[in-house]
Amino acid sequence: MELNRDLRRAISAIKTYMEIERDAGLDEILLPSLSLSVGVSSKSGKGLKERLANLEIETALCKGCQLYRSRNNLVFGVGSEGADLMFIGEAPGRDEDLQGIPFVGRAGQLLTKIIEAMGLKRSDVYIANILKCRPPNNRDPLPTEILACEENLLRQIEVISPKVIVALGKFAAQTLLRTQTSISKMRGHFYNYHEIRLMPTFHPAYLLRNPGDKRLVWDDMKKVMKELGIPLKK
Repeated sequence: MELNRDLRRAISAIKTYMEIERDAGLDEILLPSLSLSVGVSSKSGKGLKERLANLEIETALCKGCQLYRSRNNLVFGVGSEGADLMFIGEAPGRDEDLQGIPFVGRAGQLLTKIIEAMGLKRSDVYIANILKCRPPNNRDPLPTEILACEENLLRQIEVISPKVIVALGKFAAQTLLRTQTSISKMRGHFYNYHEIRLMPTFHPAYLLRNPGDKRLVWDDMKKVMKELGIPLKK
């Protein structure tokens, strides 16, 4: 059953790749080797959609940890392949696992409101998670799971090549910045991440439990907007 499920996911990703090739006017469909180098700019060259489709195929077949056994769907990422702004969260929840799309539950709805308050749409940014599979019962990601999934995320970031990354919550910020510093101390400050500006802030799920801290996240987003040259609404 697990093999059949993984094959279906891979076939779906391959179909997406084939559609991209056909749209490009290619009669012969050739699947290229999947090799990406972290740290290299990806805004030019091979088509971004094609490169993401390739990476999704490989990620769908990943068995680097045990989470693939219990997931319903791979939650790869969603948004603009050429986005200047990328949001990275912790891991898929129940709604995300069922739909295969990141941030579609209550926390996702709040993230959408934050994005729209910035004068953007979800389709203008790219949204992903540290983990691509849901941990059982929404438990915290294990260090071994984070390590197993990290290369997929790094290659995803390489393809998107955003100008700014917003790390949503402790696990995203600590994983990307290789630190154990608390999110409350990190938030509000830009960090350098492979020549990308990275802003840690509170996770939307935290804000649902602590709505009084929404203003702090908005302060962080205003700094992101300034960095990207997005005018503040008056």
